[in-house]
Amino acid sequence: MNILRTAMLLAFMTALFMAIGYMIGGGGGMMIALLVAAGMNFFSYWNADKMVLKMHHAVEVDESNAPEYYGIVRDLSARAGLPMPKTYLIQSDQPNAFATGRNPENAAVAATTGLLERLTYEEVAGVMAHELAHVQNRDTLTMTITATLAGAISMLGNFALFFGGNRDNNNPLGAIGTLVAMIVAPLAAALVQMAISRTREYSADRRGAEICGQPLWLASALAKIARSAERIHNPDAERNPATAHMFIINPLSGERMDNLFSTHPNTENRIRALQAMAEEGPEPVHAPQPDAEPQAGEGPWSAGRTTARPEKPKRNPWGRNPTGPRGRWS
Repeated sequence: MNILRTAMLLAFMTALFMAIGYMIGGGGGMMIALLVAAGMNFFSYWNADKMVLKMHHAVEVDESNAPEYYGIVRDLSARAGLPMPKTYLIQSDQPNAFATGRNPENAAVAATTGLLERLTYEEVAGVMAHELAHVQNRDTLTMTITATLAGAISMLGNFALFFGGNRDNNNPLGAIGTLVAMIVAPLAAALVQMAISRTREYSADRRGAEICGQPLWLASALAKIARSAERIHNPDAERNPATAHMFIINPLSGERMDNLFSTHPNTENRIRALQAMAEEGPEPVHAPQPDAEPQAGEGPWSAGRTTARPEKPKRNPWGRNPTGPRGRWS
């Protein structure tokens, strides 16, 4: 149902884009709109991931400088049957993460330093499983296309402002068509973009919980990230608000409502869905406590971790780095 809904929303946005071109310049305007959209989508298909990572000053890491973080992504990718994506770290106190890339073979996942410092090992695993679910569902490509179309529709709305009043243009609907192209269409495109984003988040939550095997790990992580995002500023995200829909939790200050104008579902609704999923499982699943160290060997992917946990819980479990040299964020 979610895939069908996403396809319908994408089809609506494409039709809206073509309709605006027709409103501005008739048949000729529609063809120009089609060519512009094709060019923008082609560029975005090959370069959007690099642009987003650069916007957020992401740095690629590996097993030598971020062993536990890299190891989580590697193990979860194997469980999901995905190629190992490139792994990036973003210097930001706000805990958050996102995935990008045109397909699973050319994917990247990125987490902030705040995520690694404020969440437990298991909670980080839940978050990265969610991001890998986006990769597996090809949501990263879907959201790139919708963002590109939404931007192009807004651009056409600006064209209507300058050319709509020209008596020599080919606008078949006159002033009404110009007003629709200027105001209604960009708003409708933004609403569709947000609706697609919210739909894909619910799907990624469920698939991510299946990948890591523990729905409440992700539920616990979402609660922590949402609380922190409300009070910790993310300057790069604020400068690039068009990328907000890519993060697991909205990184921008302000809206947290589950309504038409939100890029993300309400966090409490997502947590309830994950809790219901945990209750449906064959065995009860216990969420890690916010201020306590999770027990070793809890996850189905953690069998290979032989390093014992310290007896006394630490505020930042990532400072241990038992599998390699210390990273700069440790």
